[in-house]
Order: sequence, then structure tokens, then C-alpha cells
Amino acid sequence: MFTLHGTGVSSGISIGTAYVLSRARPSVPEYNVPKALISKEVERFQAAISLAREQLDRIRQHIPKKAPAEAVGFIEAHQLILEDTLISEAPINTIRKEQRNAEWALKVQSDHLGEIFERMDDQYLRNRRTDVEQVVDRVLRNLIMPEDVDGDGDISAGQIVVANDLTPADTVMLKHNRIKAFVTDWGGPISHTAILARSLGIPAIVATHAATQYVRNGENLIVDGKRGVIIIEPEPSILQEYRRRKKAIVQLKKELETIKRAKSRTRDGHQVRLLANIELPADVTAAVKAGAEGIGLYRTEFLFMNREHPPTEEEQFRAYRKIVKAMDNRPVTIRTLDLGADKQVDGGAAGAGPVSINPALGLRAVRLCLNDLNLFRPQLRAILRAASFGKVKMMIPMLSTQMELFRVLELIEETKQELRREGKSFDPNLPVGGMIEVPAAAVAADLFAPHLDFLSIGTNDLIQYTLAIDRVDDAVNYLYDPLHPSVLRLISQTIRAGVAAGIPVAMCGEMAGDTRYTRLLLGMGLTEFSMHPSTLLEIKKIIRENEYSKLAKFARSILRMTNSSAIHDRVEQQNEGGRPLSLKRRG
Repeated sequence: MFTLHGTGVSSGISIGTAYVLSRARPSVPEYNVPKALISKEVERFQAAISLAREQLDRIRQHIPKKAPAEAVGFIEAHQLILEDTLISEAPINTIRKEQRNAEWALKVQSDHLGEIFERMDDQYLRNRRTDVEQVVDRVLRNLIMPEDVDGDGDISAGQIVVANDLTPADTVMLKHNRIKAFVTDWGGPISHTAILARSLGIPAIVATHAATQYVRNGENLIVDGKRGVIIIEPEPSILQEYRRRKKAIVQLKKELETIKRAKSRTRDGHQVRLLANIELPADVTAAVKAGAEGIGLYRTEFLFMNREHPPTEEEQFRAYRKIVKAMDNRPVTIRTLDLGADKQVDGGAAGAGPVSINPALGLRAVRLCLNDLNLFRPQLRAILRAASFGKVKMMIPMLSTQMELFRVLELIEETKQELRREGKSFDPNLPVGGMIEVPAAAVAADLFAPHLDFLSIGTNDLIQYTLAIDRVDDAVNYLYDPLHPSVLRLISQTIRAGVAAGIPVAMCGEMAGDTRYTRLLLGMGLTEFSMHPSTLLEIKKIIRENEYSKLAKFARSILRMTNSSAIHDRVEQQNEGGRPLSLKRRG
């Protein structure tokens, strides 16, 4: 018996036999094509594109009727990428100009796009690189080894798939084949494949780095999707323990269903609002199904991806209005564009310019928007107009100075005047909030709060910036610590600033959806938690089982502590002392 660790992206425990899906990336040949054969080479490339188109159409037809809307959405996303001229036409120019073979021309274009994505600081946007690579990989296989594109026909129901990586299309087909779980060497928690796994209810672990090297076909596996642990050939006692835990999870899910419509308030009556983070219009379904009281974070970056020009105001307006209507008068917080420093791709393009050495600290989010009003103004207009169809809030990311905030508020007022002159409907009282994710903004939250309608703490970046570590860098991500005393003090300071100003404070980072921190955040006074819909009911259960007054005392004791390790122990102790929720605490 031995274990592997990765990133659990879809919770649940599965026990079954391994099916190692061998799908190594094809080796791409490079050779010159005689001038007389260039036309045939172009036709060969176009035939591979057409075949990929047919394959994706076929996969879409296999999506189960009961599958969530995301399943269709992600396949559509790959279809859109395939049709993008950067994939379907740019390589043809390379074939003609450089007289090179189709595979090589496509690889060159893919590498070019990969470099652009790599320079992005936003993890969500960087993960979109994977979608482009998956589409490119499909076309490459059609060129090099078309018989192996979807070679998963031998997988039996009940097996656990171990693969180098999987595409959303693979995930749909594997669900169709009734697999129990999947494990991949690569991937991230917000990749389309991970999101789809959560939506389809398939336990999944990604980023193991070596699962395909260590796991062999037919071996017995335990996959713990919550903890990100894979146990290979488990001992009988371990197997028995996990079977017990699996039964307990089933029981827990039944319990959670019973509180879906219950109030999210503590035993002593402290009311908490639970909201959902969404990235795509299709995510609204999951948010409503989980009982979210609204959308606490709608990322708008997806509209700007995989295109040469920014979306028009009308295009954005229609997208926002669709979500606002779907939420049926529940609040929707739309975050303005949070693109990174790269200025050459995605509708965020504002012209050529020097590439930032460290984009996380460069021209991104509100800085980029204020630097390019032709990019920002259409979005402000679209959000204000969509707000006339429901309860909309606007959230400004990465504020670090009051000057930025005042300029944004000034632009919003100018936009209102424009819309008023044009006779267009909009919400003149649209609430505007600030995302606190830069330490400077957290320290000075009392200066920002009086000018805003709400604050929202973005813990992912706040922790990254406070501790000066890149959380996606394997070399330093061990330092990523939500319970670091400095991080907790910044969070507490922000909450107190909101309370003093009489405005709500939400949290929309990963910390808000992690059950390990719920009691502490609740005790610190946080009243709005926004998270992935899949974790919402677990958070609600914790809230309902605790008393705010006791947790407030606990939180004050934590804030007096100076040692991170001791804080971890104390938080764990508090979690263990509460009523049993997770299997971890039961085990």
C-alpha cells in the first residue's frame, strides 16, 4: 500500500479498480513541404479541423439529458475555440508562408498562445490555456493518429480512470461510461474539467504529477476527492475505514438536503448570507440548486477570452442581463474586468506594450481598466443597464489607492449621465463595492469603506500578496497559509472597517468555501460568505450548529496568537470540538 497526493477538486470517496488511460501527447514532426504540395497540406489541416468539429458534435450528443448545463457549456467552449481564427486559420498562414507541415504550424501557433496565457497573473485565466491546449491536442491527433483520439472504449463501468490529463469532453464521455472517479497528473481546481467533475458528481483529484507512473491497470484504488488522497492497494483495515466513511458521506448528503431551504443563521440567531461564485452563465443553475441567496462574485473575464476584440457593450449587456434574470431578483454581484497585465490577447487588448516581468503586481484589474477607458466604459454601461432588470451590485477588483476608487466612482457617475441623456434604462442607485485583496487596501479599509456600499475580501490574492508567494508556484506554495497571523489581522481589520462604516463585508475567496475556516470567520464577524455552490450546504450546516457568541470569543483568542502553527492547532481543536460534520471529524 502507498499513497499519492494531489488537489482534490470534486469531493466524495470512490473505491474501485484502476484504468490507466494512456494518452501521451503525440510527437510533432517538423518538415518542409514542397511548394507544389502546399495546397494539399492546407487541405489536410482543414480536414483535421473538420474532423475535430464532428467529434465535438458527437460528444455533445452523448451528454446525458440530466447533466447540468455546464456540460453543454464546456463542450460549446471547445467548439468556439476550435472555430477561433487563431486556431483554425493562423496555422494555414504558417503553412503557406514557411512551407512547413500542418502539425508543426499548429504547434508553433499553440506555443505562441501558450506564452501569452503564461504571462497572465490571474489563475482563472491561466487555466483557460488548458482549454486551448486540449483543442489543439485534438486537432494534432487527427493529423497524426486519428484512430486514437477518443480511445477510451475499453473502460468498464465502476472503474477509476487515471490519466495524464482529461478534457471536458473526456469527462462527459467517462460519465457516460459510468466511471467512479478520475485522477490526473495535471490540471487545476478551476479548470473546466474540474468544474464539470463537481457538477457531474464525480470524485476527482488533479495535479498528482505522477499518478500515471505509479498506478497500474487493475490495481485497487481509494480516491478521497475532498482530501486529494489516492491510496493504491489499500490494506484491509484502511479499506474498511474508507467504506465506513463513504457510507457516512451518503448520510451527510441526505442531511444536507434537509437544510437546503433552512435559514443560514447560528443557534443564537446570528444571520449569515450564503452566496455563490460563478464563472459562466451556466453556473447559475448550480447556484440556485444549492440554495444560494444570490451571486457574490460573477467573473466577467470569460466574455473577454479567446477572441481578438473585446466584447461590445451590447454583448456584455445581454450576458449580464441573462444572469440577472435567471437569478430572479436575487442579488448578483458583477466584478468588473480582472484581466492581467498582458495586453495582446483576449478582448482586453488595448494595444501593444511592454510585457510586465511580474504581471501579478503590474497593470491588471482596475489599473488596466483605468488605463484603457475604451475597455472600461462599455462594461460600466453594460452593468448599469443590466442592473435595471434585477438586484445588481458592481464590484471593483484590486483597489489599492483611494485615487483609483474616486476615479472609478467619477466614471460611474459620468456613465449614468450618458445613459440618462440617451434615454436608456439603468439603475441610478447601483451599489458599488470594493474588492479587498491588496494588503494596502486591507490596512486602509477604514478609508475605503465610507465611500463604498460594500466590501468583499478576495482571500486568494490577499494571502498571495501578504505573504509574497505565488500560490500556483510549486516551489513556494507551501508558504500559502490562510491562518498566518498577518492574514487574519488584515481580514479582521477589513471586517471591523465595514462594521464601523455600516456596510456589509463579504468574502469571495477560496477561504470562504473551506469548512476548516467557517467557525473562525463567523467568529470574526463575517456575515456574507460567497463560494462554489458545491460547498454551500456544508458551510450552512456548520453555521446552524454553532453559536456566534462562543465563536466570537474563540476568534478573539486566535487573533491574540502569534504563532501560525499554534493557530492551526487551535482552529483544528475548535473544529473537532463542534458537532460532527465532516467525516474527518468523525474518523
